[in-house]
Amino acid sequence: MKRALVIDDEPLARMIVLEYLQAFPQIEVMQECNDGFEGLKAIQQYQPDLIFLDVQMPKINGFEMLELVEQQPAVIFTTAFDEYAIKAFEAHAVDYLLKPFNKDRFNKAIEKYLAQAPEAPTAKKHTEELLETASHSPAQHERIVVKTGTKVKIIPVQDVQYLAADDDYVSVYTAEGSFLKNKTMNFFEQMLDPRQFVRVHRSYIIAIQQITRIDPYEKDAHLAILKSGAKVPVSKTGYVKLKQVLGI
Repeated sequence: MKRALVIDDEPLARMIVLEYLQAFPQIEVMQECNDGFEGLKAIQQYQPDLIFLDVQMPKINGFEMLELVEQQPAVIFTTAFDEYAIKAFEAHAVDYLLKPFNKDRFNKAIEKYLAQAPEAPTAKKHTEELLETASHSPAQHERIVVKTGTKVKIIPVQDVQYLAADDDYVSVYTAEGSFLKNKTMNFFEQMLDPRQFVRVHRSYIIAIQQITRIDPYEKDAHLAILKSGAKVPVSKTGYVKLKQVLGI
């Protein structure tokens, strides 16, 4: 028996998935979820083998939800058309169903999943690759979603003061404090708008609007002083990039 979740903010879409799944008694739906918050809690509770996941949902979207999941299930997306999403799906998802989809197309997706029977490490690898591809979508550049304990916090990028490497994580600093995100500095360097953020050091990215001054510091190095009073190291290479962006 395979455990499944249906995560979609549209009741009709969830109803259709449940109806079509009646032809597959080996798949048991443990819960229906209205949004990504509910979905995240249900994944933690049930540890499903498979989830049916919409992308365009309120609060947090499907990709943002998946970023917060530690034990990755297999994913079949049920969504409307999105250029970046489709590119990600085709490369890395078990399958994707473009709304509105019919029973035959649904059956093919399920048969594909059952034939693959992906193990957890494979599902996790595919999901990581999928999220990396999907991160190039403009919709993913406007905010950073982090998990703090059992809660989910949405950080608009305009609230970010700077980012710092922290072992296998990145610390995102805001006026409210710092928040850990399980991503790399390279990921954020590519994701964030280069007109607003500059990687000034291998371990630091700063928001340009937060800079109040740049002070000399040791040989060929500088310190960026931010509005918050934080002092961020600027390497020789980072200083060159910073001057280019600032036009100095």
